[in-house]
Amino acid sequence: MHEPLESLLDRLLAALPQTQCTRCGYPDCDAYALAVSQNEAKVNQCPPGGAEGIARLAALTGQAVQPLNPDNGEEGPRRVAFVDEGWCIGCTLCIKVCPTDAILGGIKRMHTVIEPYCTGCELCLPVCPVDCILLENVSGERTGWDAWSPTQAAMARERYAFHKRKASRQESENAARLEKKAIEKLADLPGHSLHTDPLVLDKKRAIIEAALARARATRVPDVGPTTPARRSPAHETPPD
Repeated sequence: MHEPLESLLDRLLAALPQTQCTRCGYPDCDAYALAVSQNEAKVNQCPPGGAEGIARLAALTGQAVQPLNPDNGEEGPRRVAFVDEGWCIGCTLCIKVCPTDAILGGIKRMHTVIEPYCTGCELCLPVCPVDCILLENVSGERTGWDAWSPTQAAMARERYAFHKRKASRQESENAARLEKKAIEKLADLPGHSLHTDPLVLDKKRAIIEAALARARATRVPDVGPTTPARRSPAHETPPD
């Protein structure tokens, strides 16, 4: 009897370090685990997991153990990011891409990295316009799973789940604000326009109505995580 897909997915996720670095070629660990479970990806595409991670994935899937694919990167020590305060301009770009909300700061305010929450994903490096984010080796000679514990991986997984829920909520709230604004404009289009020509107003009304229809048709309900990972209750602060 074949193992249920949900159980296999959960085991594959547990075998991944949850750095969410995208070096596997997929947008996150969930997507990579799903691809592996469906034989659409090899087990040797996760540099943070290293050789030990490959062995774990191979044991779960029956795929042969093979060296890490160099196209995905190299196995190395665990590194965490830190901000050079002398160069940070407070642009918040790094905050937006951090998958575990490990960076604190405001617009034109100094940013800082909360080290225990940083997975070393390196996603903040290319978006920094002044190259003020650096990486520090915190595991010495230890690499792969020897440099990263199951407890750290579990925390990263929970924080990433929260990050996705927060992003989804913010997107929904912004869409609702824009929809409300558009409806208000439709209710009194002449009062919201510099034009008085009925033909021009009718054209603008048609454009707004079409935009509203497209937005409503593509709106995705907020159903929470789509993977079999344990779900924690929604809350307003990230998990510790």
